[in-house]
Amino acid sequence: MLPDTDELPELLLDLAVPHEDINELVGLRRVLARDPGAVKLLEECVEELVRGIGRIGEFGERSRLAERLRAAPSALDPYFPAYVFVAALPHIRAHHLDRGIPGDISRHTLADLGRNMAVHRRRHGRGGVQAPQWLTLHFRGELYQLGRLQFQRVRFDAREVRELATAGFDATPGAPCLSLHIADFRGPLSPAACDRSLALAREFFARHYPHERYEIAVCHSWLLDPQLKRYLSADSNIVRFQERFRIVDGDRGEHGDHEGREPADSEPVQFVFGNPDLPVEGLPRRTTVERAVGDHLRAGGHWYIGHGWFPL
Repeated sequence: MLPDTDELPELLLDLAVPHEDINELVGLRRVLARDPGAVKLLEECVEELVRGIGRIGEFGERSRLAERLRAAPSALDPYFPAYVFVAALPHIRAHHLDRGIPGDISRHTLADLGRNMAVHRRRHGRGGVQAPQWLTLHFRGELYQLGRLQFQRVRFDAREVRELATAGFDATPGAPCLSLHIADFRGPLSPAACDRSLALAREFFARHYPHERYEIAVCHSWLLDPQLKRYLSADSNIVRFQERFRIVDGDRGEHGDHEGREPADSEPVQFVFGNPDLPVEGLPRRTTVERAVGDHLRAGGHWYIGHGWFPL
């Protein structure tokens, strides 16, 4: 199921795995191959990952796989998920081929494994896979990197339909929509880059998933917290990104405050500074965004996940 030690480095490079992780992965492959229990677990995880490939999955399915990945022997942790994704490559590549998905989009999408591993090393100072559950979307054909943005095939749930109804849009539970994600290490979130991504997405999904009609894009992110406008200029990339969306404030209290909402302070700390566990008092103030995130928290404020949508 796994490629041999000669082929493995080339596949890892295709997936943008950092060079400093490749020798470790090649060396540990021998450890994995000598452990029948680990080989069986690998096969079971790949089977779980690719079951129903191409279908929009449920969160519970990804949770089951994440639980299985945590059962890996300590000698292989935290690299074991990387072997699962490499072993699943023939399946997702066959799905992409069946859908007629261009090779460059396939490569750019699956290269998120390497980006994820770079985030792990930046945060922990050692090799590993930071968020295996997140990467299941890429290796099941549910998410694609199209230019600056990532687009996930999802379906409206009842809560989202209610929120959209308050904004005057008639949506149906279970109808398809695209969820936007903003990847790290991809340069500025400029209006031009976003425009290009959206143009690519409209063409891509109409061509490769014509049976799924995508009329709405949604985003759930700290970048859509309206409080950011207090700190950033109107022509900043983040504010201009926000302006694309109709922000749904369904979680606010009756007086328009944040009473009853769950703060998400670790989200901006994680994405701006690279580590969600950094002490607030010592957060750097080198850029406008760093000052906005840190100063707001030091003043006793909180950040929240914003929810927004716009018609495609």
